[in-house]
Amino acid sequence: MQIEQLLLKEAQLGIALNVSVRESRRGDFALLLSALSQDALDFSQFDFPRSAVDEKDKSEDALKKELQVGPKKPLAPQEYDFLIGQYNRYFVKDGGLEDIKLNEYLDPEPLHIRDDKLHVPLSVVENLEPAVRAKLFKQQNPEIKLQEREMDAAGFYDQLASGEMQSQLRVAV
Repeated sequence: MQIEQLLLKEAQLGIALNVSVRESRRGDFALLLSALSQDALDFSQFDFPRSAVDEKDKSEDALKKELQVGPKKPLAPQEYDFLIGQYNRYFVKDGGLEDIKLNEYLDPEPLHIRDDKLHVPLSVVENLEPAVRAKLFKQQNPEIKLQEREMDAAGFYDQLASGEMQSQLRVAV
């Protein structure tokens, strides 16, 4: 028996299954069944006629419209705005928390008041170590030159070698 194409369905075998059962050829029957696809969706029962399907628009805007999603909440305004949420007090007086939520859904406010990735809040700067704070200041203000003392490596080595520094270290310990 010669098979020219990939076997997926029983219908492709024709009467070969019936012949192998009628003639008691169990080996041929097992071979034919093992050659069929293991996927149940490939069986003849599930082979429905195909119709032309219109390709749906799967763009982000189309999905938002279909799911009735509101506008995207911005991370920060385009320009610095310290007055974000200033009108919420009117909603609290008139309708309460539900009005604030409704306004937020219809016209979302930015999450932050400035759009500056390099801005470090003052509360964070105040908690930094002095050395890190100085590095941050240098980074933010490169035009200002801080007075830095250069280390006299040769003098420091001479002090260590002569023993002056060692006596001071022993007293400190």
